[in-house]
Amino acid sequence: MQLINIGFGNIVSADRIVSIVSPESAPIKRIVQEAKDAKTAIDATYGRRTRSVIIMDSGHIILSAVQPETIAGRVNNGLENVDE
Repeated sequence: MQLINIGFGNIVSADRIVSIVSPESAPIKRIVQEAKDAKTAIDATYGRRTRSVIIMDSGHIILSAVQPETIAGRVNNGLENVDE
């Protein structure tokens, strides 16, 4: 199981990530609001601005203050280390 740091010491399983997206589009804002209403949203921003939304295979939505490109880079680096 590969674990990825999503900021402020919060870690998620890379194997369970479906997508990492920017929170600015209306459909993503809608997904986040629906997850908050259904209590499946996890806010890992520590009060900072949400810069990425991580969609998990369990249906949970994780909000992070780290850029999507940064998280994707961490996932890719982790996968490269596993292959070696």
